[in-house]
Amino acid sequence: MSSFEIYGGNRLKGELVPKGAKNEALQVLCATLLTDEKVTISNVPNIHDVNRLIDLLKGVGVDVQKLNEDTYSFQAGNLDFSYLQSKEFYQKASALRGSIMILGPMLGRFKKGVAPAPGGDKIGRRRLDTHFIGLQKLGAKLTYSAQNASYVVETEQLKGTYMLLDEASVTGTANIVMAAVLAKGTTTIFNAACEPYLYQLCTMLNSMGAKISGVGSNLLTIEGVEKLHGCEHRLLPDMIEIGSFIGMAALTQSEINIKNVGYDYLGIIPDVFKRLGIKLERHGDDIFIPEQQTYEVESFMDGSIMTIADAPWPGFTPDLISIALVTAIQAKGSVLIHQKMFESRLFFVDKLIDMGAKIILCDPHRATVIGLNHENTLRGTVMTSPDIRAGVALLIAALSAKGKSIIHNIEQIDRGYQDIDKRLNAIGADIRRID
Repeated sequence: MSSFEIYGGNRLKGELVPKGAKNEALQVLCATLLTDEKVTISNVPNIHDVNRLIDLLKGVGVDVQKLNEDTYSFQAGNLDFSYLQSKEFYQKASALRGSIMILGPMLGRFKKGVAPAPGGDKIGRRRLDTHFIGLQKLGAKLTYSAQNASYVVETEQLKGTYMLLDEASVTGTANIVMAAVLAKGTTTIFNAACEPYLYQLCTMLNSMGAKISGVGSNLLTIEGVEKLHGCEHRLLPDMIEIGSFIGMAALTQSEINIKNVGYDYLGIIPDVFKRLGIKLERHGDDIFIPEQQTYEVESFMDGSIMTIADAPWPGFTPDLISIALVTAIQAKGSVLIHQKMFESRLFFVDKLIDMGAKIILCDPHRATVIGLNHENTLRGTVMTSPDIRAGVALLIAALSAKGKSIIHNIEQIDRGYQDIDKRLNAIGADIRRID
């Protein structure tokens, strides 16, 4: 297990370039199973979760070639179906939540898919009902094996249908779309997730010969085709990294230029940080955050306390709730953070309170942050990263704190942020990795 030793209080200055989007990568890598032709994907981040999925695809028999630092080719020609029954497959797939998205493409192309119950962040209930109900509506038969905690879906022929998803699940929508593109007939999906990740997945599938309309909306119409072919695809910059860097700049009173952010795909993310009083300027496709001595939280028009809540896209992504919360610690004013979608994501705030933050945890879903307005500095402490996003929030807090902080279990951070210590050290941070 590795740890970060952070010496806080430094003001950072320089440029940061976000890596490719982790959540998009997990979807489009699974989509390479839909064709026996070569698919080339660029801007792939070198992070634990993505590397684990690439390793899993290799085990299944996908020919994976690394073309350069961030570009890979995938060719799912001759797959090893016996590997899906191996102990190694179950161990690797169960450690990665994104592995559940191999079900849709395997079912669509080969009429059968296998996946163990997936792992991932422990942030509360993350049910899989939407995945399986959607696949069943397409004509799949679902079998669950309690012995090895795995799911098997199989069909004689998937058939297009109309479905209204019970929740706008991102990975659920992705799984259903990847199965439906090779189904017979037309599939209509209402209440589909419409995050940029899904936009990118559907755009990639269309370039492979799929017929998907309504891309970018919550109503997708998919006309099934018999076969898909290869393509080239480039991942978007990771909007969660971008939001993390915005919050970090404000909390550490730093001047940072975030390059090539894909601004048009960020939705309301910049606006939410502006509500916290953060000045940010769009320069072409870059975001510039000037050094700010203070940032004041806006109030609603009726004078009530500012509330920042997560919601399905185009609402504020739940992956940035932890970042918004830690950013509010040094704001002028108070903020109610409402994490609606997961009930265990705010439990890391006890460490922020230990550091001197004024936070009232109202219940598992809500926390009130009373901003310090940089009148009091956080103090360093020892803490453990519970999940990817909370881990980075703790790292941001440590960068602003006085003295030394230790963060254990940084493998969680490495799952979603490539070389975060090296990249931040290059602009003035003092982070030391301890193995």
